[in-house]
Amino acid sequence: MTTAQRVVVDPITRIEGHLRIEAETDASGKITSAYSAGTMVRGIEIILRGRDPRDAWAFAQRICGVCTLVHGIASVRSVEDALHRAIPDYRIPPNAELIRNLMIAAQHVHDHVMHFYHLHALDWVDVVSALKADPKATSALAQSLSSYPKSSPGYFADVQKKVKTFVEQGQLGIFANAYWGHPAYKLPPEANLMAVAHYLDALAWQRDVVKLHAIFGGKNPHPNFVVGGVPSAISIHPGSGHGAGPQYRGGQDATALNMVGLQTVANVIQQMRDFVDQVYLPDTLAIAGFYKEWGGMGDTGGNFLSFGDLPSKSFWDTDSYLVPRGVILDHDISTLHPIDLDDDKEIQEFVSHSWYKYGAGDAQGLHPFKGETELNYTGPKPPYDYLDVGEKYSWLKSPRWKGKAMEVGPLARVLMLYASGNAQAKELVGHTLKTLDVPVNALFSTLGRTAARTLESKIIADAMQGWYDQLVANIKAGDVRTFNDQYWDPSTWPKHMQGVGLMEAPRGGLSHWIVIDDGKIANYQAVVPSTWNAGPRDAQGQPGAYEAALQHNHVMHDPKQPLEILRTIHSFDPCIACAVHVTDPDGEELVQVKIK
Repeated sequence: MTTAQRVVVDPITRIEGHLRIEAETDASGKITSAYSAGTMVRGIEIILRGRDPRDAWAFAQRICGVCTLVHGIASVRSVEDALHRAIPDYRIPPNAELIRNLMIAAQHVHDHVMHFYHLHALDWVDVVSALKADPKATSALAQSLSSYPKSSPGYFADVQKKVKTFVEQGQLGIFANAYWGHPAYKLPPEANLMAVAHYLDALAWQRDVVKLHAIFGGKNPHPNFVVGGVPSAISIHPGSGHGAGPQYRGGQDATALNMVGLQTVANVIQQMRDFVDQVYLPDTLAIAGFYKEWGGMGDTGGNFLSFGDLPSKSFWDTDSYLVPRGVILDHDISTLHPIDLDDDKEIQEFVSHSWYKYGAGDAQGLHPFKGETELNYTGPKPPYDYLDVGEKYSWLKSPRWKGKAMEVGPLARVLMLYASGNAQAKELVGHTLKTLDVPVNALFSTLGRTAARTLESKIIADAMQGWYDQLVANIKAGDVRTFNDQYWDPSTWPKHMQGVGLMEAPRGGLSHWIVIDDGKIANYQAVVPSTWNAGPRDAQGQPGAYEAALQHNHVMHDPKQPLEILRTIHSFDPCIACAVHVTDPDGEELVQVKIK
């Protein structure tokens, strides 16, 4: 029996950006309260003031170094929405919508696979244990799960040899600084070896699938975008453009998309679908079967929000979205509540426990169109041991919907699809629950959150083929338009406009809110997925999603090895900001685990 204590993990590793978790435990080791603190600020919203709205995407895209696409799309959609509100007949071409869908979908599948294997799987997979595995038995296990070609005894023996070399040299490399041997690891050695092999396979796989963004956006990371469509000119000449030989390069079609480039896109889509079907989905179900107790841990309270995305028609035709827009309250998946984007009392951001200052007082909530970004750090002077969680303790604001804390992300989206009657979602969720032999309320958990990310990858990867086929059909019919230049010039705009660019990023509902006066940005607010999930308590003391999840049925085996905290926090795939790391004088990342 231990005494009550406070455990500090700073930073949470294997995420993007800096996140600090402080968790208080009782004498039994159960977490009784938790506090999520974003420990850095960048101020992109301040940087954007006074700039040309057509350039905003290039700045906003730098909010993140992982989802390098999503902020760009949300930003151009915000300007387009402002134009559409002022000029209702304003639209972007169907080809641009299809290309955006393909780029967004590729981001989801790529991001989810990378997160599962390289950021989250190591919370469940003991790499060192893989040295005890029998490669023949591992091969039999893998072949019983799917038809994935890389499943021979020799292949797994080679992977085991690589890991053994790391361990014997005392240099685990990419597998260093983990809690190998922790009793919470339950996979048999063969399952561990299989997962480690697929970890390495996913590294090679992701190098190929990012080609889709480079083909449509010119480069990756940070592909290019444009207000009014996409910068992907389409050539009807088969020998020019992306994928053409050197004899065809040059001239007006040199950088245009042709059928050679489109065939590469088709190949990428097939690679995505094959890996999801043959590796990601089977691995998730196999690993989850050993950790079913996590289906009763990590519930955030049952409130979920999705802005919806992936339109088959237009961004403004929400009925055509693959992922529905709506809100689920109190675990009730029988009812989807609508979202009114313009109601000042629906979406609001609070700063009662955030290092910002509102002009009319910090206890109020502000709708993003009226949002304020005034930095006001009042926390302890670094270095410090503990935050004063009774006061302001995070650089993240606290978004709320009608005053309620919400969870956003893959689980929210899968629940929306399930609740709206999507046939594939209902089949996948039903199969998963049956395979794992867990009740439907297991969805509202750390396990459910991780499984939902996999199921969503399957749904989105499959949908990509339909968008691709429609794009090719449009081109064959003579429609090569990808950009609407009408109202491109700000001199044609009304004096005052405002709009919101919505999308579902891999980590959840993303919204960019813009106010434009005299052709310049007067106000810009980005309410990002990890602000919804990782934000601190609000004026009413309601915890954010991370905080609530950690307070639900978590008992720590060893506070010095906070694996339980990592499992639940990583299930959200946190992204706190853009590629910022803390290093010591030798260039090593600093991680502190403190116990009071």
